[in-house]
Amino acid sequence: MKHALMLLAAAAALAACGDRATLPIAAGIGADPQLPPPAKSALPTVKVAKATPWPDGKTPAAAAGTKVQAFAGGLDHPRWLYVLPNGDVLVAESNAPKRPLREELLGVRGWIMGKVMAYAGAATPSANRITLLRDADGDGLAELKQVFVENLNSPFGMALVGNELFIANTDALVKLPYTTGDTKASAAPVKVADLPGGPLNHHWTKGLVANRDGSKLYVSVGSNSNVAEHGMQHEEGRAAIWEFDRSSGQGRIYASGLRNPVGMAWQGDVLWTAVNERDELGSDLVPDYMTSVRDGGFYGWPYSYYGQRVDDRVKPPRPDLVAKAIKPDYALGSHTASLGLASAAGSTLGGAFAPGGLFVGQHGSWNRKPPSGYRVIYVPFAGAQASGAPLDVLTGFLGEDGNAYGRPVGVAIGKGGALLVADDVGNVIWRVSAAR
Repeated sequence: MKHALMLLAAAAALAACGDRATLPIAAGIGADPQLPPPAKSALPTVKVAKATPWPDGKTPAAAAGTKVQAFAGGLDHPRWLYVLPNGDVLVAESNAPKRPLREELLGVRGWIMGKVMAYAGAATPSANRITLLRDADGDGLAELKQVFVENLNSPFGMALVGNELFIANTDALVKLPYTTGDTKASAAPVKVADLPGGPLNHHWTKGLVANRDGSKLYVSVGSNSNVAEHGMQHEEGRAAIWEFDRSSGQGRIYASGLRNPVGMAWQGDVLWTAVNERDELGSDLVPDYMTSVRDGGFYGWPYSYYGQRVDDRVKPPRPDLVAKAIKPDYALGSHTASLGLASAAGSTLGGAFAPGGLFVGQHGSWNRKPPSGYRVIYVPFAGAQASGAPLDVLTGFLGEDGNAYGRPVGVAIGKGGALLVADDVGNVIWRVSAAR
């Protein structure tokens, strides 16, 4: 009992520690974010918003000219969305798997951080299923909620190619048959390829998109650490986007040095991804970002950040790799936990939300003072590049009392062009549409 109380006291001390930001959030956004000197400390910055249910009648705040409503509720940690051609919506109800080596390597600090994550609503057991939602009458409310497939292993990304539905579990890419109108899988999933998983599996989510003709599948795989503190032997195949041949299941690393790439989306023929950058350099570093992804490109992690800014915590250094590091295209703010990414093609929100941009779901910080993220934004494009300041689409997830009523993750364009947003703390799928 005494030992437990000491650990709880340590957790409280950790939650109170760390530096405050000296720059506004906007300074870390855009093509050329401000990058101050690192602010190193013995303990990481921690500022946790307590997960609290949405008060009755309260919703996020939608941008002017739009409105928001609950498309579906009563879900179990909904993380990711995929809209089928007939308008049905697949929701991955998922969370981290058991990771025994992670607990062993992190020790007491890991125990403390586990408590912090539980406080933030990120430590519930994984439902390990994908649920289908259907709004048959088009009123913006899903009247059918049906478990489509269960007994998965921390599923996340989904992609339909022809009559095959691919699912990225935390440790494997699997597929099952799908026919338009199915409300339940007609067969058990079969494995297509292994994915980097294992007993450490620090960043467990695996995003998934197919290319235009469906011949290739792209899977995003996060690192096994913050900055390779457990050794590069634990990082094989990680911090990367993989490309798999759909027919053979053969895979290769398409791009690397991406600490935790999550959402992916196509802008024309170019693949873009949203990436969560490293921690413990202060509240102002390092900005999360979205970037176009080059075949064979290296983006710095763990040896450098935002191009060729060396992270001297990583031993031994690799100046040869730093010299190759590509600067990301567009910063999304430090510690915003930008996870969701969706093309605005097909969107009918109107106004400033032109079909040429990208929507981003920012899950929200747990290690910045003051907090950042906790919103859905739209990033405009000029031609092939992100250009200009982002626009708020959905805010109000973080209450004035400092509690998190919700945390946005996956974003997708639904039937009719509305924006769907998975809220894994509120256990809701929100629907944003034009207010007309």
